[in-house]
Amino acid sequence: MIFAAGVGAPYFTTDSGAALRAAEMNCDALLKGTSVDGVYNADPKTDAGALRYETLSFDKVLQDNLKVMDASAVALCRDNDIPIVVFSIREQGNLAKILGGNGVSTTVINPG
Repeated sequence: MIFAAGVGAPYFTTDSGAALRAAEMNCDALLKGTSVDGVYNADPKTDAGALRYETLSFDKVLQDNLKVMDASAVALCRDNDIPIVVFSIREQGNLAKILGGNGVSTTVINPG
């Protein structure tokens, strides 16, 4: 199922809306299409030495203030154990690759 748009309320981003809908619908994962192919320890557009994570925890995203989604959206996914898959939406056909388990991405999960 694909949801688009926000919740139509002030102070809530489209990321928060996506996390809210994923929790309400008991989704298996939240896919976050963005301009880079995952989550990095620094901005890969400005830091050539930035390293992409394959997987990382929700708590690391929040503690290190990694710019995946807004903090409330990350916390909502963490609290509802909904993995966030971050991938590049700019690469043609990448969504199909991600859905097939073959694309380059980062998965944010609860450890254990």
